[in-house]
Amino acid sequence: MPARVVVVTGASGGIGRATAVAFAARGDRVALLARGESGLQAAADEVRRAGGVALVVPTDVADAAAVEAAAARVEAELGEIDVWVNDAFASVFSPFDQISPDEFARVTEVSYLGYVYGTMSALRRMKSRDRGTIVQVGSALAYRGIPLQTAYCGAKHAIQGFHEALRCELLHEKSNVHVTMVQMPAVNTPQFSWVLSRLPRHPQPVPPIYQPEVAGRAVVHAADHPQRREYWVGASTAATLAANAVAPGLLDRYLGRTGFDSQQTKESRSPDAPENLWKPADGDDGRDFGAHGAFDGIAHPRSAQLWASQHHGVVGTVAAGLAAAAAGLVLRRRR
Repeated sequence: MPARVVVVTGASGGIGRATAVAFAARGDRVALLARGESGLQAAADEVRRAGGVALVVPTDVADAAAVEAAAARVEAELGEIDVWVNDAFASVFSPFDQISPDEFARVTEVSYLGYVYGTMSALRRMKSRDRGTIVQVGSALAYRGIPLQTAYCGAKHAIQGFHEALRCELLHEKSNVHVTMVQMPAVNTPQFSWVLSRLPRHPQPVPPIYQPEVAGRAVVHAADHPQRREYWVGASTAATLAANAVAPGLLDRYLGRTGFDSQQTKESRSPDAPENLWKPADGDDGRDFGAHGAFDGIAHPRSAQLWASQHHGVVGTVAAGLAAAAAGLVLRRRR
């Protein structure tokens, strides 16, 4: 496949950074958008080492004008945008009644409207050329809310509805611009070290936890096969969405009992921990947090479920073959 021009928001760390490196490994030209310049520069070095071309574009995705300016710069310096990945987000770990209106608005502006603004800028360019792909990095929390993350869950639910509505419009227009969404599980990213938290103990993703490279590979696959409306990553994502579809009230009660403790480690939260809601966590000391968080020891480097999600045809054929073989065996025994 020829080298493409790819834009990744939230590229300074976590899933965004792993995704940028995964595109670079294919030789793509990757524009890195985020606020934290230390993380962006380090991510650009990784992209170049992986074999790609990197362009650092410091951007606050909550600013629509800044996002549009970033898109214009990318096309001026790298060429026409082929793939746009929306991943940047912010969050607050806190009971709802301890979140201020300004904090809730900021999470919504970054984690939801940032996707809207990125999609707008991408579509302005892609629709006139009748080609291109937009990937929305979602979450199991786009379907299933959990306690202590009301602002983030609200944003992910909003992205899901926005994505579905936009996809219908593009299908109506018979457009060759595609949008798809990747629903992520708990991922070992630095966000748990820099999120604004009012929890007594250090925040953590709800296990099982996956490495960001699993998520990055999933995004690249989705960009290559955007005709699918969404992809699920991780057995935990599939199990959560299935349980929520069948017994949401039961899941409410379960999460009410377990959701507070499962999102905290046994360690007390450091009062000196950085907080990236209003400014980038690497803005003061030049620290680069990287793609990985603090949970390397327990994070999974692969997901069998992801392979199954990406190969429905193969799985269906094998399942049909097994079912036919079982039916034949039953008939022979009856005879």
